[in-house]
Amino acid sequence: MSTPDHPTGGIDTVRERLNVVTQETRFSLIQDILGHPAQLPTLKELDYVNPDKSQTTIRQHLQKLVTEGIVEEVALPKDQRQNDLPYKFYGLSEEGREFLDEHGLLRAEETLGEIYNTIEKTETIQRYETAPRPDR
Repeated sequence: MSTPDHPTGGIDTVRERLNVVTQETRFSLIQDILGHPAQLPTLKELDYVNPDKSQTTIRQHLQKLVTEGIVEEVALPKDQRQNDLPYKFYGLSEEGREFLDEHGLLRAEETLGEIYNTIEKTETIQRYETAPRPDR
């Protein structure tokens, strides 16, 4: 039976969403997004910091996070794109940030940034990391 504070499916929806974001690979991707200097990494950057996962696996998990409204895909406007640099990025949506914060999943945000900065990066990843990002 539903109550005004908990409509039918409300608690189940929260539980399902928590299951989505706390699944190991997806939680790792969220942490990688939070740790990235711009909090807008590319697929290639996420692939680099997750060497034990295929790019296809990463893409599938990102898509699930996008579908759930936790992550959003953000593109650089066409007039700002450069041939040798990425133009598609992944970041937490406003709704996703609120959900994660509400459930205490953003507490390590500063530490994640510090950890990300210690990762040794290839020249390509360094270029990608400093590529222009869209305004959000």
